[in-house]
Amino acid sequence: MTQELNRILYVEDDPDIQAIAMMVLETISGFTVEACSCGSDAQAKAVAFNPDLILLDVMMPGMDGPETLKGLRSFPELAQTPVVFMTAKVQPQEVEGYLKLGAVGVIAKPFDPMTLTQELRDIWSKQ
Repeated sequence: MTQELNRILYVEDDPDIQAIAMMVLETISGFTVEACSCGSDAQAKAVAFNPDLILLDVMMPGMDGPETLKGLRSFPELAQTPVVFMTAKVQPQEVEGYLKLGAVGVIAKPFDPMTLTQELRDIWSKQ
């Protein structure tokens, strides 16, 4: 991918996980990050923020990650925005399913704060 990764929309319903990831992504790694805690808010926030990448929790109340991804893809300006799912279950068949839905990668939760940025950069570089 020729564009540099700068702007990340992070959708996570667990406030503790969201706070840790935000600290790592913004303070340590220097990304510009917008966050929200539900899929329905993600759509409006993504259109307004125009992220380079969307980091999306799989299991959320209301709209889960896959449903949120489908909603995001309905907006022409978000149709090609890379999405990385975060999930506690990183099993091969589930990862394959998320990739078939259009995700470009999957990161395990709980994540290692010291490797989160590198995992995202590795996924980004394969685009």
